[in-house]
Amino acid sequence: MEYRVNDNLKVRPITMDDTDLIVEWRNKPRVMHNFLIQQPFTYEGHVQWMHEKVETGLVRQFIMEEITAEGSRPIGSVYIRDIDMEALTAEYGVFIGEDDALGKGYGNDIVDWAVGYARDMGLKKFTLRVLSDNTPAAHSYIHAGFTTVLVEKDYIGHRDLVHMELDL
Repeated sequence: MEYRVNDNLKVRPITMDDTDLIVEWRNKPRVMHNFLIQQPFTYEGHVQWMHEKVETGLVRQFIMEEITAEGSRPIGSVYIRDIDMEALTAEYGVFIGEDDALGKGYGNDIVDWAVGYARDMGLKKFTLRVLSDNTPAAHSYIHAGFTTVLVEKDYIGHRDLVHMELDL
């Protein structure tokens, strides 16, 4: 099933066929710099993630595709993880892997879509973690209504880890 975010963006469920692309994106220095785990990402690690998290329903992960006049192309991934249907909570995550897709507002578009998707799932609280110097992402989350609830100082080097929440 595919979801249309707007005229320029859609999402579809991730498949094993996306593994090479995910590994390529996650190993880009720009992307890795903004992840909490900053070690090289492997094909085997992603396959394990797919089997243990996505296929079991603990994570709902999607590929974002930019829509162009020629068709569409994958540009990144969005996921809802640590889904707890008893507490009605989950954690949001996103990354844009294609450098030329940055600065087009897709971060704002996709977080708005994910908030609606989480509400449709029946969730009541969305959480996320972002490194303090990842200001484009932080602005996107604030735009969507997330608020800071905790800051862990010097989480990675001199970079703080900001915990944010949104009541759905």
